[in-house]
Amino acid sequence: MIIGDADGKTMARRSLLTFKPFRIFVVGIGFFSLCFLMTSLGGQFSAKRLGDSPFTIRTEVLGGVESRGVLKKISDMLEVILKRIDNLSKLDNTTTDARRPGRAQLRLISRFQPAGLVERIQAIAQNVSNMAIRVEQILQNSAVQGRALRDGTSNQCEVPRDPRYPECPGKVDWMRARWTSDPCYAFYGVDGSDCSFLIYLSEVEWFCPPLAWRNHSSPPTQHTHQPKAPKRQAAFRTDLSVLLDQVGAGKESLSFMKRRIRRLAPQWTTAANRLDAKLEERWRDQKKILIHVGFLTEESGDVFSPKVLKGGPLGEMVQWADILTALHVLGHNLKISMSVKELQGFLGVPPGRGSCPLTGPLPFDLIYTDYHGLQQMKQHMGLSLKKH
Repeated sequence: MIIGDADGKTMARRSLLTFKPFRIFVVGIGFFSLCFLMTSLGGQFSAKRLGDSPFTIRTEVLGGVESRGVLKKISDMLEVILKRIDNLSKLDNTTTDARRPGRAQLRLISRFQPAGLVERIQAIAQNVSNMAIRVEQILQNSAVQGRALRDGTSNQCEVPRDPRYPECPGKVDWMRARWTSDPCYAFYGVDGSDCSFLIYLSEVEWFCPPLAWRNHSSPPTQHTHQPKAPKRQAAFRTDLSVLLDQVGAGKESLSFMKRRIRRLAPQWTTAANRLDAKLEERWRDQKKILIHVGFLTEESGDVFSPKVLKGGPLGEMVQWADILTALHVLGHNLKISMSVKELQGFLGVPPGRGSCPLTGPLPFDLIYTDYHGLQQMKQHMGLSLKKH
């Protein structure tokens, strides 16, 4: 019996060193440190004491830089504790069967293994994370409210209940929840405050009435009617060098289109002269035309360019080369887009996912595109495409 007791004590001492070593020490130190830091939050969030639980926070609590620092320390500490426990668990799982303790040894070790300790720490970590998010939201709202008080607009940004704008309250609620879903809202000055929502919904879109305290020298987007520029006469062109420069280079598909334009240049010149004589200098308006060749954009995959010299289909490139040449010879003002970035630049589309409208009228009289280009315009123009 004496030998058995000695063996049991020896096995218990070995188990504390080999089975998840230092886990009890790490968890104990971490847990008490966590309690100490959480207790210190009471004086850093506000003069009032928090709720019954040290891991809850009221909506009226206002934090500062110190609060963020404490929360960050807690989160970092919990992360370190969980990583250590996870590493120790992995270390234990790699032990061989020969080193596994016996039943008597496991009974001794089980006294030192608190049930559900890891789950408790994970729950505490989640609570701290939620609390940090809530504090960040409160700080942002406080900053916005303070800015509104300084600007004297706090009482001027109440959501209007105007029967002429029945969708305004619902749109404001939607903006409160989703304004970060598209960068275009921030591009137009939305910062999460009700004032910025109302300014956007009344001056960029058309769902809310104009704010009385705003400068209304520029009307909302959908009501913008800029004076039309004087019409210019479209004159026939026989020089194709400008068009060839616009088509660009860098792809075999573009080189093929330019070769076709050069090869057929004499025929285009003859046809232009005949039509000019037939019309007898009749007035023709010069139109602003955007040609977006969607199937050659990188965003659509551009599977045609690598196959030009390998027997691939050339019909699409033949058609686009003839369309470009015809519009150029007829004397119209052309803009040629071969990428989504160029398309956005020509249209004046704000950055983002297409949730915001254009800030002005469509700068083109006509747009030529294909199936791929239409899909790209739907994605990047959003409301503006539906409008036009």
